[in-house]
Amino acid sequence: MLISAGVCFVFYIGTGQQRFRRWGLLILKWALIAAFGFFAVMILERVA
Repeated sequence: MLISAGVCFVFYIGTGQQRFRRWGLLILKWALIAAFGFFAVMILERVA
């Protein structure tokens, strides 16, 4: 997901089209949410 967000940002820099920036931020947001959820589960497993 992080690679695809990076590709979207590269396309945004190359073309200047706002849709690539919007997609990159959306993918980045969901990648971070997934990462936080994953690590939260890992921490809860260690505690319990």
